[in-house]
This record gives sequence, structure tokens and C-alpha cells, in this order.
Amino acid sequence: MRGISACLLGVACRYDGCALPPDVVVSATSEVSWVPVCPEQLGGLTTPRTPAEIVGGDGHGVLAGSARVIDSEGRDVTDAFVRGAEEVAALCKRLGIREVVLKARSPSCGVGTIRRGGEPFAGDGVTAALLKRRGIAVRCHRE
Repeated sequence: MRGISACLLGVACRYDGCALPPDVVVSATSEVSWVPVCPEQLGGLTTPRTPAEIVGGDGHGVLAGSARVIDSEGRDVTDAFVRGAEEVAALCKRLGIREVVLKARSPSCGVGTIRRGGEPFAGDGVTAALLKRRGIAVRCHRE
């Protein structure tokens, strides 16, 4: 059993309320049982929602308290991002999930690269950082 960003299975949970284009969606196989998760929804944010970016670092900095997640209207949504990451980690623990495939460049799910000002920025999203901290393998699905 593996976790996966719900948007990668075609669920319309992205910030803009849309699903990913069909050529990006992961094809489910009978060989793997996928558990879809959307950390931003699990953290209490609505869909659609205002896009957000990590300011002052990456997800590791958010967890350490040295960075924040701010939406494009200037609202601090850090608590929702952390809460969603914690919900995903708790679900992984309950279900024995040891690997999660995450959406590229997201402030929640980005692995190795997130976006800042519309440009790639080296770092992990909040959920990716927390899962790594908890010893859960994370992989990025490249678009």
C-alpha cells in the first residue's frame, strides 16, 4: 500500500479546484493499493483556495518555525499546512504506509523543489518535510 497526492489520481482538489490534465494523472494498477491524500484539504483549507507559497525557507523551515506559508492575499495559512501534513503522517502510521508519491513543486507536497514567485526553488514542501522526518519515503511525480 502506498500513499499518493489525490490530485495525481485525477481528484479535483488542486488550489484552483481543477483536476490535473489526463496526461499527468497516474494510472492506478492492480499491483499497488493507492491511498489518496490531499494535505491542504486535510488541514482544513477549501477547494478552490487561494494559491500559497512558503516564505523564508521551505517545509523544513516551516516545521522548525523559521518559515511561513502565505497565500497570495497575504494570509498566513501555515497552521493549516502543518495540520494537513500531520494528518497525512498519522494516516500513514495507522495504515503502515512507508512510501508516498507526491505532486511536484507544491508548497505541501513538493519533493526537492517547490515554487516561489512562480519559479522553481530548492526545498521540500511541508508534508514532504514531515514525512521525511518520520522516516517515510517520499517520491516526486514529475509533470
